[in-house]
Amino acid sequence: MRIFLDTANLDEIRYGARLGVVSGITTNPSLVAKEGTSDYRTRVLEICRLIEGPISAEVVSTDVRAMLEEGRRIASWHPNVVVKIPSTEEGFEAISTLSKEGIRINQTLCFSVNQALLGAQAGSSYVSPFVGRLDDAGHDGMAVVADIVAVYQHYGITTQVLAASLRHPLHVVAAAKAGAHIATIPHKVLMAMVKHPLTDLGLAAFLKDWNAVAKAPLARVG
Repeated sequence: MRIFLDTANLDEIRYGARLGVVSGITTNPSLVAKEGTSDYRTRVLEICRLIEGPISAEVVSTDVRAMLEEGRRIASWHPNVVVKIPSTEEGFEAISTLSKEGIRINQTLCFSVNQALLGAQAGSSYVSPFVGRLDDAGHDGMAVVADIVAVYQHYGITTQVLAASLRHPLHVVAAAKAGAHIATIPHKVLMAMVKHPLTDLGLAAFLKDWNAVAKAPLARVG
Protein backbone atom coordinates (compact mmCIF):
# COMPACT_ATOMS: atom_id res chain seq x y z
CA MET A 1 0.00 0.00 0.00
CA ARG A 2 1.37 3.40 -0.99
CA ILE A 3 1.30 6.45 1.27
CA PHE A 4 0.08 9.85 0.06
CA LEU A 5 -0.04 13.06 2.10
CA ASP A 6 -3.29 15.00 2.31
CA THR A 7 -1.99 18.55 2.50
CA ALA A 8 -1.00 21.71 0.66
CA ASN A 9 1.79 22.59 3.09
CA LEU A 10 5.12 22.63 1.26
CA ASP A 11 7.21 22.00 4.38
CA GLU A 12 5.17 18.90 5.21
CA ILE A 13 5.57 17.67 1.65
CA ARG A 14 9.33 18.30 1.68
CA TYR A 15 9.60 16.31 4.89
CA GLY A 16 7.65 13.38 3.47
CA ALA A 17 9.76 13.45 0.31
CA ARG A 18 12.96 13.53 2.38
CA LEU A 19 11.89 10.43 4.29
CA GLY A 20 11.29 8.68 0.98
CA VAL A 21 7.95 7.24 2.10
CA VAL A 22 5.46 9.55 0.35
CA SER A 23 4.64 8.81 -3.29
CA GLY A 24 1.73 11.18 -3.96
CA ILE A 25 -0.36 14.07 -2.67
CA THR A 26 -4.07 14.76 -2.35
CA THR A 27 -5.13 18.35 -1.94
CA ASN A 28 -8.04 20.71 -2.52
CA PRO A 29 -8.81 24.44 -2.47
CA SER A 30 -9.63 24.35 1.25
CA LEU A 31 -6.20 22.96 2.10
CA VAL A 32 -4.56 25.52 -0.18
CA ALA A 33 -6.53 28.35 1.45
CA LYS A 34 -5.31 27.20 4.89
CA GLU A 35 -1.78 27.92 3.68
CA GLY A 36 -2.71 31.57 3.14
CA THR A 37 -2.75 31.58 -0.65
CA SER A 38 -5.54 31.75 -3.21
CA ASP A 39 -3.27 30.84 -6.14
CA TYR A 40 -4.38 27.24 -6.49
CA ARG A 41 -2.49 26.53 -9.73
CA THR A 42 0.82 27.87 -8.44
CA ARG A 43 0.60 25.83 -5.25
CA VAL A 44 -0.24 22.64 -7.16
CA LEU A 45 2.74 23.22 -9.47
CA GLU A 46 4.99 23.80 -6.45
CA ILE A 47 3.81 20.47 -5.07
CA CYS A 48 4.49 18.77 -8.41
CA ARG A 49 8.11 19.92 -8.19
CA LEU A 50 8.50 18.27 -4.78
CA ILE A 51 6.82 14.90 -5.36
CA GLU A 52 7.24 12.72 -8.43
CA GLY A 53 3.87 11.01 -8.29
CA PRO A 54 0.11 11.56 -8.61
CA ILE A 55 -1.05 14.95 -7.33
CA SER A 56 -4.84 15.08 -6.86
CA ALA A 57 -6.36 18.55 -7.25
CA GLU A 58 -10.09 19.03 -6.75
CA VAL A 59 -12.66 20.95 -8.79
CA VAL A 60 -14.93 23.41 -7.00
CA SER A 61 -17.65 23.46 -9.67
CA THR A 62 -20.86 21.49 -9.14
CA ASP A 63 -22.59 21.45 -12.55
CA VAL A 64 -21.41 19.22 -15.36
CA ARG A 65 -20.35 21.87 -17.87
CA ALA A 66 -18.34 23.81 -15.31
CA MET A 67 -16.77 20.59 -13.95
CA LEU A 68 -15.66 19.66 -17.46
CA GLU A 69 -14.11 23.06 -18.10
CA GLU A 70 -12.42 23.18 -14.72
CA GLY A 71 -11.30 19.54 -14.90
CA ARG A 72 -9.63 20.06 -18.27
CA ARG A 73 -7.94 23.20 -17.02
CA ILE A 74 -6.62 21.50 -13.87
CA ALA A 75 -5.41 18.47 -15.85
CA SER A 76 -3.44 20.77 -18.17
CA TRP A 77 -1.33 22.13 -15.32
CA HIS A 78 1.04 19.16 -15.12
CA PRO A 79 1.22 15.55 -16.39
CA ASN A 80 1.12 14.23 -12.80
CA VAL A 81 -2.10 16.03 -11.87
CA VAL A 82 -5.16 13.87 -11.19
CA VAL A 83 -8.52 15.66 -11.16
CA LYS A 84 -10.69 15.12 -8.07
CA ILE A 85 -14.40 15.02 -8.82
CA PRO A 86 -17.16 14.32 -6.25
CA SER A 87 -19.42 11.26 -6.23
CA THR A 88 -22.55 13.08 -7.42
CA GLU A 89 -24.87 12.62 -10.37
CA GLU A 90 -23.15 15.51 -12.14
CA GLY A 91 -19.78 14.20 -11.02
CA PHE A 92 -20.29 10.78 -12.59
CA GLU A 93 -21.23 12.38 -15.90
CA ALA A 94 -18.12 14.57 -15.77
CA ILE A 95 -15.95 11.59 -14.82
CA SER A 96 -17.27 9.63 -17.80
CA THR A 97 -16.51 12.42 -20.25
CA LEU A 98 -13.11 13.40 -18.87
CA SER A 99 -11.86 9.83 -18.49
CA LYS A 100 -12.64 9.21 -22.16
CA GLU A 101 -10.37 12.16 -22.93
CA GLY A 102 -7.51 10.43 -21.13
CA ILE A 103 -7.75 12.55 -17.96
CA ARG A 104 -7.11 10.64 -14.75
CA ILE A 105 -9.83 11.04 -12.14
CA ASN A 106 -9.83 10.65 -8.36
CA GLN A 107 -13.48 10.11 -7.45
CA THR A 108 -13.72 11.84 -4.10
CA LEU A 109 -16.35 12.00 -1.34
CA CYS A 110 -17.23 8.34 -1.84
CA PHE A 111 -19.30 6.83 0.96
CA SER A 112 -20.66 3.55 -0.43
CA VAL A 113 -19.86 0.53 -2.55
CA ASN A 114 -22.58 1.64 -4.96
CA GLN A 115 -20.85 4.97 -5.55
CA ALA A 116 -17.54 3.16 -6.00
CA LEU A 117 -19.09 0.83 -8.58
CA LEU A 118 -20.56 3.74 -10.51
CA GLY A 119 -17.27 5.61 -10.45
CA ALA A 120 -15.37 2.60 -11.74
CA GLN A 121 -17.88 2.18 -14.57
CA ALA A 122 -17.56 5.87 -15.40
CA GLY A 123 -13.78 5.54 -15.67
CA SER A 124 -12.30 6.72 -12.36
CA SER A 125 -8.60 5.94 -11.92
CA TYR A 126 -8.95 6.21 -8.14
CA VAL A 127 -11.89 6.09 -5.75
CA SER A 128 -11.61 7.73 -2.33
CA PRO A 129 -13.86 6.33 0.41
CA PHE A 130 -13.85 8.73 3.39
CA VAL A 131 -13.32 6.49 6.42
CA GLY A 132 -13.38 9.06 9.24
CA ARG A 133 -16.49 10.82 8.00
CA LEU A 134 -18.32 7.49 7.67
CA ASP A 135 -17.34 6.66 11.25
CA ASP A 136 -18.63 10.07 12.37
CA ALA A 137 -22.00 9.25 10.82
CA GLY A 138 -22.26 5.96 12.70
CA HIS A 139 -21.05 3.69 9.90
CA ASP A 140 -18.02 1.40 9.72
CA GLY A 141 -15.82 3.33 7.33
CA MET A 142 -13.13 0.68 7.05
CA ALA A 143 -15.71 -1.99 6.27
CA VAL A 144 -16.74 0.10 3.26
CA VAL A 145 -13.10 0.20 2.12
CA ALA A 146 -12.82 -3.58 2.49
CA ASP A 147 -16.08 -4.14 0.62
CA ILE A 148 -14.99 -1.92 -2.27
CA VAL A 149 -11.67 -3.74 -2.50
CA ALA A 150 -13.41 -7.14 -2.48
CA VAL A 151 -15.90 -6.17 -5.19
CA TYR A 152 -13.20 -4.66 -7.39
CA GLN A 153 -11.05 -7.76 -7.02
CA HIS A 154 -13.97 -10.07 -7.77
CA TYR A 155 -14.67 -8.36 -11.09
CA GLY A 156 -11.10 -7.46 -12.02
CA ILE A 157 -11.78 -3.71 -11.79
CA THR A 158 -8.54 -1.76 -12.09
CA THR A 159 -9.70 1.41 -10.31
CA GLN A 160 -7.46 1.88 -7.28
CA VAL A 161 -8.93 2.27 -3.80
CA LEU A 162 -7.53 5.34 -2.05
CA ALA A 163 -8.51 5.28 1.63
CA ALA A 164 -9.11 8.89 2.73
CA SER A 165 -10.15 10.74 5.89
CA LEU A 166 -7.72 8.64 7.93
CA ARG A 167 -7.21 10.15 11.36
CA HIS A 168 -4.71 8.00 13.24
CA PRO A 169 -2.12 5.26 12.66
CA LEU A 170 -4.57 2.43 13.37
CA HIS A 171 -6.64 3.66 10.43
CA VAL A 172 -3.56 3.20 8.23
CA VAL A 173 -3.00 -0.33 9.48
CA ALA A 174 -6.67 -1.18 8.97
CA ALA A 175 -6.60 0.26 5.44
CA ALA A 176 -3.59 -1.90 4.60
CA LYS A 177 -5.32 -4.99 6.01
CA ALA A 178 -8.44 -4.15 4.02
CA GLY A 179 -6.40 -4.15 0.82
CA ALA A 180 -6.48 -0.44 -0.03
CA HIS A 181 -3.99 0.44 -2.74
CA ILE A 182 -3.26 3.85 -1.20
CA ALA A 183 -3.76 5.61 2.13
CA THR A 184 -3.77 9.39 2.10
CA ILE A 185 -2.97 10.89 5.49
CA PRO A 186 -2.30 14.25 7.14
CA HIS A 187 1.24 15.07 8.27
CA LYS A 188 0.41 14.44 11.95
CA VAL A 189 -0.60 10.86 11.18
CA LEU A 190 2.62 10.31 9.25
CA MET A 191 4.60 11.53 12.26
CA ALA A 192 2.62 9.26 14.57
CA MET A 193 3.45 6.32 12.28
CA VAL A 194 7.15 7.10 12.58
CA LYS A 195 7.21 7.22 16.38
CA HIS A 196 7.17 4.31 18.81
CA PRO A 197 8.25 4.49 22.47
CA LEU A 198 10.05 1.14 22.31
CA THR A 199 12.17 2.38 19.42
CA ASP A 200 13.18 5.43 21.48
CA LEU A 201 13.93 3.30 24.55
CA GLY A 202 15.91 0.78 22.54
CA LEU A 203 17.98 3.46 20.84
CA ALA A 204 18.70 5.14 24.18
CA ALA A 205 19.89 1.81 25.63
CA PHE A 206 22.12 1.08 22.63
CA LEU A 207 23.70 4.52 22.82
CA LYS A 208 24.23 4.23 26.58
CA ASP A 209 26.01 0.90 26.15
CA TRP A 210 28.15 2.21 23.30
CA ASN A 211 29.09 5.41 25.09
CA ALA A 212 30.16 3.40 28.16
CA VAL A 213 32.55 1.41 25.98
CA ALA A 214 33.71 4.32 23.86
CA LYS A 215 34.66 6.41 26.90
CA ALA A 216 36.55 3.58 28.62
CA PRO A 217 40.40 3.48 28.41
CA LEU A 218 41.78 1.39 25.58
CA ALA A 219 42.60 -2.14 26.68
CA ARG A 220 46.34 -3.00 26.68
CA VAL A 221 47.43 -5.64 24.22
CA GLY A 222 49.87 -8.33 25.37
